[in-house]
Amino acid sequence: MTSRVQEGSAGRILVVEDEAHIAEGIRFNLEQEGYEVEVVGDGRAAVGLLAGSETDSSDRVGDRPFDLVILDLMLPEMNGFEVARRTRASGNFVAILMLTARDDGSDVVRGLEEGADDYLTKPFRLDELLARVRVLLRRRRWDGVEAPSEPLPDVTVGRAVIHFDRFSIETPEETVNLTTREVGLLRALVDREGETVTRGELLQEVWGLRPDTKTRVIDSFIVRLRRYLERDPAHPEHIISVRGRGYRFER
Repeated sequence: MTSRVQEGSAGRILVVEDEAHIAEGIRFNLEQEGYEVEVVGDGRAAVGLLAGSETDSSDRVGDRPFDLVILDLMLPEMNGFEVARRTRASGNFVAILMLTARDDGSDVVRGLEEGADDYLTKPFRLDELLARVRVLLRRRRWDGVEAPSEPLPDVTVGRAVIHFDRFSIETPEETVNLTTREVGLLRALVDREGETVTRGELLQEVWGLRPDTKTRVIDSFIVRLRRYLERDPAHPEHIISVRGRGYRFER
């Protein structure tokens, strides 16, 4: 499944938050920015909308899918980690902004491993939340830096074309929109084509984590990119694993 921001709309956002006053505050401010917003208060309801469930097998409310999910971790029925995991397992790669009440690193790392694209620690400033939302929806770099003045060249990989400036991969069958982290990971590999990029280098460059952080987040994102680019993801020809070291990109 791909997430596309509909032309003429700022984007469709699902807020998953069980504290009503926080959820309504987020909804109000997002709607003031022109976004369409749905709110649910528990994890199971979110999975019903995003990944399919016994209560709702659709991934959308209304007539189009969500472009972004703002996902709290501490939820009734099912926590945010499980919501993210089930959403990704269903093939839905909508951008996920994770909200966590702890800043000790463990929640952040696990959230990224389960499929979150970015995170924000509670309590957060409203302007920071809106900035993170804009970064994810506009497909800019995660630190908010504007796109370079010179367009980045497209890269052809087999039957696919990577459009870095448009944050998308185009194949004869479809166009897949990429999250900021997916683009960052692709750029890190493509810019060093033919070289082995270590896991530590990728963690530091793309996620801003310590090179020795114990996490599977890279593996999760590599699986996603291979699904977009490889003719046979089980036998990759372009994103090659280098055992014990990292990954190498080959056109």
